[in-house]
Amino acid sequence: MEINSPSLFIEINNSEYIFVVVDNNEQDNFKVIYKCTESIQGINNSKITDFDQVFNDIKKNIYLLEEKLNFTFKDVVLIINNFNCSFINLSGFKKLNGSQVSKENITFILNSLKSNIDVTEDKKTIVHIFNSKYYLDKKKVENLPIGLFGDFYSHELSFCLINDNDYKNLNNIFNKCNLKIKKILFKSFVKGAYLSNTHPNLDTFFLIEVNENNSQIFFFENDSLKFEQNFNFGLELIVKDISKITSMKTNTIKKIINNIKFSKDILEEELIEREIFKGENYIKVKKKLVFEIAESRIQEILNIIITKNVNFTSFIKNEKTILLKIANQSHLKCFEYSYLSFLTKNNNFKVKFIENMPIEDLMYNVNKLVHYGWKKEAIPIPHARKSIIAKFFDTLFS
Repeated sequence: MEINSPSLFIEINNSEYIFVVVDNNEQDNFKVIYKCTESIQGINNSKITDFDQVFNDIKKNIYLLEEKLNFTFKDVVLIINNFNCSFINLSGFKKLNGSQVSKENITFILNSLKSNIDVTEDKKTIVHIFNSKYYLDKKKVENLPIGLFGDFYSHELSFCLINDNDYKNLNNIFNKCNLKIKKILFKSFVKGAYLSNTHPNLDTFFLIEVNENNSQIFFFENDSLKFEQNFNFGLELIVKDISKITSMKTNTIKKIINNIKFSKDILEEELIEREIFKGENYIKVKKKLVFEIAESRIQEILNIIITKNVNFTSFIKNEKTILLKIANQSHLKCFEYSYLSFLTKNNNFKVKFIENMPIEDLMYNVNKLVHYGWKKEAIPIPHARKSIIAKFFDTLFS
């Protein structure tokens, strides 16, 4: 296979590794030329619990793809979505007394905030730093106000971190594979940047993803990742609830989801059609009962994820836009009314359903982030601590 400038991306998520090789030719045409997946073993509860297992699985797949492509990789870009991460939003300020905002003023604030993080989070590694907000004399400005006059300047940074042990384990694993980690990217950041690019005028939003067995929410504000949270429940809860109360088999319920669209207009006497039970004993079950069970569980899930989630209370006060991705499109078609009704009528959110993001598009976005950076991110990732602040300012003022 003829390749020009291949790059290796590896995603580590809740259930699998995704190995992707992309190629940019001389005309800068981007193409995914290789993709494979491997079930995850040795990573449990967001921690590497079996170093050798993880190392051997990754090494095996890298060896196979290098053999297939007849190419030896020297570095790798990691996209992580399966490690404990933390988020800290800090603001610093500088009194100006009528003078201009200078690079030195901003440098002072950034140094102070970075130093605070180094001291208070000494067992964690910074992965991303975002310039999230700027205020001059209590008025929000869209860009760095260098050269403007004022009395008081405030600058907010958003820090995204992972545990030092996770960071060190990842580096050790890939060092043993003769690969240098070129960058680490949070998957939520990759998705947020992609959605911001593909939705004009949208730089602040919640993304909620409800999958079969897990769910996730993150908040993107002013093109900056502010917070994310993962949950170990998903759509299967709804199926199990319906099965438990109605005594229908889960396969039967999945047939219902594939063939019926529920709404508030269901008549009291309407029953699930006999055709759904083909090959098994027919059970008289009212459609309205199935609808009410599902709606109750959907509301509970959304309450836990966002409306009663204390981690997002302050964000909800100012922002009401939700991008909602339901992994199973048949499920969404079946219960779309319940999702929209709860979020829009009870909580006044603006909701937009989105579909799965194509892997090719996400990897194209990753490639751009790696080579050109992000408009609000202030630091290339990853590098040793001693070089972070220098790289930070090079990116900020370039």
